[in-house]
Amino acid sequence: MTSTPLNVTVEDTDGLFSPLGEGMLWPKNVSHSNITYPVSHKFVQPPWRIALWSLAYGSMVAVAVFGNIIVIWIILAHKRMRTVTNYFLVSLAFSDASMAAFNTLVNFIYALHNEWYFGEAYCRFHNFFPITAIFASIYSMSAIAVDRYMAIIDPLKPRLSATSTKVVIGSIWIFAFLLAFPQCLYSKTKVMPSRTLCLLAWPGQEKKITYQIIVVLLVYFFPLLVMAITYTIVGITLWGGEIPGDTSDKYHEQLRAKRKVVKMMIVVVVTFAICWLPYHIFFIVTALDIKVDRWKYIQQIYLAIFWLAMSSTMYNPIIYCCLNKRFRAGFKRAFRWCPFIQVSSYDELELKTTRFNPTRQSSLYTVSRMDSSMTVVFDASDTENPKMTHSNKKKAATNEPSVNGCSLRNSKTSSKNSSYISSPYTSADDYS
Repeated sequence: MTSTPLNVTVEDTDGLFSPLGEGMLWPKNVSHSNITYPVSHKFVQPPWRIALWSLAYGSMVAVAVFGNIIVIWIILAHKRMRTVTNYFLVSLAFSDASMAAFNTLVNFIYALHNEWYFGEAYCRFHNFFPITAIFASIYSMSAIAVDRYMAIIDPLKPRLSATSTKVVIGSIWIFAFLLAFPQCLYSKTKVMPSRTLCLLAWPGQEKKITYQIIVVLLVYFFPLLVMAITYTIVGITLWGGEIPGDTSDKYHEQLRAKRKVVKMMIVVVVTFAICWLPYHIFFIVTALDIKVDRWKYIQQIYLAIFWLAMSSTMYNPIIYCCLNKRFRAGFKRAFRWCPFIQVSSYDELELKTTRFNPTRQSSLYTVSRMDSSMTVVFDASDTENPKMTHSNKKKAATNEPSVNGCSLRNSKTSSKNSSYISSPYTSADDYS
């Protein structure tokens, strides 16, 4: 994904711009003999416009890099946040932060100055890594969609373990590297009389077009189709009927938690689709040999479209913070040094693995294991009733069913005040 030197004059070419997969904007079928470099051209921008674009791109990169780094820290530094969904969010955050840090500003500088300053090795990396990152991002979102589908449609089925999740993430990145490898293989720098270009030299036009079609299908249309189908089925299940297997008294509480997670991920997917749609439309138009390079404001249009596509890397941390209370608590902790950020005791507890939770309805205390659905309930009155002697307590305990040596008395009250999950493989934390 490189930018075209827009101030070249091209003769006898089949279009100025090339679509996703070959680099962003560089002349097609250009030879040294048919390129001239005018002293003044329509793509020279006044300093104030360059300053505005620099501010827009710089602030976007800063938010994307630091926001996604904080997301990674929140998940990896807090045991309660290490769920299947959040492991995929780590992969998504890493790919977004990396693309913003290593590609966006370099691409912007190339588009402004129309000259490659960064050498051939980085030219290869510059063309290779963006497709890798985009593939990893959207397939991490697809994996979350499939995981949500399995957890909600078939809650009794075992969930992915931490090891299996890491294997899936590793596989996504391996496929991403393989898909982007031709970008690295055919990248090169070309030294012209007055400038240096970073471009892709494909061995044939047919191979180039085939690769571009494959890339667009794999990094946009196919995963969005998969997510549209899965989230539609999940949405119908969550908002249109009962969830199979959910018969506990905590049904409505779990339902709200599941809806929040699904709603957050739908917002993430829709945001990604909207940000990248103009980019793909732009290159579909150029593929039709429409001479967009002759439009008066084409450079401004391109910079706006490219900014919108790259801005997809900065929205996810904002979405997590707004729609998820635990991520919001994590961001408060990360920015607690700011004088206007107040971290409450509730925020601190949100990121901790709470073992003892007093219920509001009664004096019952719930002891929950965070990695399973087993719940043990103790009645506080047992320790406060002076009439019950130690021997009577011991006798009562021996006559009651127990799990791991703990009495399970008053099962009706237990079901009402515990965080029981219908699936033996699912924790409540997976849904909030």
